[in-house]
Amino acid sequence: MPPNGKRTTKKIDTKDWKKIQVEYGQIGLEAFVPPDCVEVSMKEYPPLSDPKAAIEKAFQHPIGSPPLEELIQNKGIPPEQLSVAIAVSDITRPLPYQGENGILRPLLRRLEFFGIAKPHIKIIVATGMHRASTYEEKVEMFGKEVVDQYKILDHDCQDNDLLISIGKTKRGTDVSINREFYLADLKIITGLVETHFMAGVSGGRKSICPGLVDLKTIQKFHGPQYLEDPHATNLILEGNPCHEEALEVARIAGVDFMVNVTLDKELRLTHVFAGDLVQAHRKAYEKIKEYVEVSLDREFDIVLTHGGYVGRDHYQTAKAGVGALPAIKEKGIMIIAASNHDPIDPIGSLEYRRLIHLLKRHGPDGYLGLLQSPHWQFMKDQWEPEVWAKVIRKVGEKGLIYCSTGIPRKDYSLLPGVCGLDFMEEGRGRSILEKAQNMLQNAIVWALNQFKTGNPSMAFLKQGPYIVIRPRK
Repeated sequence: MPPNGKRTTKKIDTKDWKKIQVEYGQIGLEAFVPPDCVEVSMKEYPPLSDPKAAIEKAFQHPIGSPPLEELIQNKGIPPEQLSVAIAVSDITRPLPYQGENGILRPLLRRLEFFGIAKPHIKIIVATGMHRASTYEEKVEMFGKEVVDQYKILDHDCQDNDLLISIGKTKRGTDVSINREFYLADLKIITGLVETHFMAGVSGGRKSICPGLVDLKTIQKFHGPQYLEDPHATNLILEGNPCHEEALEVARIAGVDFMVNVTLDKELRLTHVFAGDLVQAHRKAYEKIKEYVEVSLDREFDIVLTHGGYVGRDHYQTAKAGVGALPAIKEKGIMIIAASNHDPIDPIGSLEYRRLIHLLKRHGPDGYLGLLQSPHWQFMKDQWEPEVWAKVIRKVGEKGLIYCSTGIPRKDYSLLPGVCGLDFMEEGRGRSILEKAQNMLQNAIVWALNQFKTGNPSMAFLKQGPYIVIRPRK
C-alpha cells in the first residue's frame, strides 16, 4: 500500500496516540499522532464581538486619512458626478464582503449617502493573473444583491484595451494598470492582511500590484530576481523587493482610501483597518505580527501541515509548503493535507500544470536554471513552481507527501512529491471525509516508519499556511 521506496517493518504502537483536527477545505479531518507530537499554534486572538460597529468606527476614524466624506468633498466635483472604483479580491481570498457584518455593503452605503450615484460605482475584481470570476463565485463573495445592482468587472492583465500606462518605477518597470480603476475620480482598495510568502503580508498595495497591473509588471514582480531574494518572505517588509515595488506602483496609481481586514483561524473578523494606503496597512501588519509569529528552538523530522482556505488548488497550496520549511529538518518528511476543490481545475491553470511538471522532471535547480536562462520566455504562474522548488530542495522528492482527494490519480503524475492516494486503502470509506482521513492517517504512520532508529520528532502546524515559524534566538 505505501509508495515505492525505502520501508521498514518496525511495528508502531498507536494505542496512546492523541487526536488532532486538521483543516481540509470546509471540513476538519480527525487524525491521530504520537503523544510527543508538538502542536505549533499561533496565539489566540478574539474575533470582534460587534463587527458592524467596528466597521463603522473604522470608517469614522480612518488611520492617516480624512474620512471618505471629506475625500469626496475635496475632489472638487459634485458628488453625483463623481466616479468611484473599488478594487476587490477574488474567490481565492476569504474576505468577509457579504452582508451587514461584511465590509462591502457598509462601504457602498456610505458612498451613496454622501451623494455618489450608484451607476457611477464600479467594482473591479483584482485578479492579477488569476482566471476571471464566475457568476456563482461573485454571488458567493459579494452577495446577489450587490451582483445584481452594481457593475462588477474582472481585471485582465493581458487585455491592452483595459490598460493604461502610468509610468516607470525606480526599479525600471514600465507599469500599466486597469484603465477603469485609474481613471476613476475616487479610488478605493479592499483586501485581507495575512502572511504572504513573497510580499511579507498580503493586502494594501497588493490590490494594485499584482492585482490590477499588466502582464509585464507581474512578470517582473514574480520573477526570479525578486523571488530568490532572501527578504522576499513572510512578515518582512523592509528590503523586500516585492513589497517595495508593489507599494511604489500603488502610490503612482493614486489610491485614495483603503479598507483591509484581519481574520482569525475561523475566518471571523478580528480587526478593520481603514484609511491611508501606507499607514493603515502598516497598522494591520503590526497587528498580525503579534499573533501569527511563533518561535521554535529546533527542527523536526516530520511536519504535518494543511492548505487552509487557500488550498483550493495545488497552485495556492504552495503557501503551506514553503511556510513549513523553517520547522523541518533537511531530508525530513513533510505531509500536506489540502482539499483542492476548485471547480475549474484543482491543480491550477493550464500553464501551471505544464510548469509544475517541468519542476518534477528537472528538479529544483534545473527548473530555476530554466527560469534564469536568457532564452526563457516568461510564463504565467511560473513563480509558484519556483516556490515548490524550495520545498523539494530541502526535503527531496520523496520527502513531500501530498494528500488530496480533489486531484485525480492520473494528474498526480504531474506533481512533485509522493501521491497521497497511494495511502488510501480500497473500500475504506465512501465519503470524502472518510477517504481523506484514511489517506492522511496512513501517511502519518508510513512517515514515522521511515526512520529506522530512535524516535522521530514530529510537529503539527495547526494554522497551516497562516502561521510563521522563526528560529528562536
